[in-house]
Amino acid sequence: MTKRDPILTPELVKILKIFIFSSLGLVLVFSFFNGYRANNSGDDRTFRINDSNRLYFLNVRSIHYDKEIRRDAGMNLYRHGKRLVNDSEPTLDLVILLNSAKEEAYIYFELKNADWPIRISAKSAEESQTFEFANGNNLEHFAMIQRLRYLIEENAEFELIVNEKPFPLWSNDREKEAVKSVLEDYFRLLNQTN
Repeated sequence: MTKRDPILTPELVKILKIFIFSSLGLVLVFSFFNGYRANNSGDDRTFRINDSNRLYFLNVRSIHYDKEIRRDAGMNLYRHGKRLVNDSEPTLDLVILLNSAKEEAYIYFELKNADWPIRISAKSAEESQTFEFANGNNLEHFAMIQRLRYLIEENAEFELIVNEKPFPLWSNDREKEAVKSVLEDYFRLLNQTN
């Protein structure tokens, strides 16, 4: 009868211990960096909304808005009820667009009684700035609201400049509160509250 060699030799046991402990150590180290994972899905999550924020907006906040259903675009448009409605002078309204198929929310600058491009002049206590805007896609509207957000929250004075002619924009307290409310609701939808 031949004697078999043992499978778990002392050298093999040493190698297994090194491998097992180093693997467990790597898992432990990488678990601390779980929040820094790369997004390899290819999805742009800039405009993504979660169900709780969407339901809060639809059930609680949407009563302050005029709703327009756009079946052709598959979106619902929400315009604040306290916005200025003027049929003669140029106005710029903030509109929240909900795309329920993609579970996304967009912000849109709706220009009335004028043509693009426009300029928005903002005067705060510290400085005066002018922003050029020529309409565009979702990202351009989002970038513009990001630039104006701080100024709106600081109660800056705004003018809409169309063809080198200035028009007051969001000038009275009612309009300012409507614009601030739209900003708050939109960034809450995106889960980007301050």
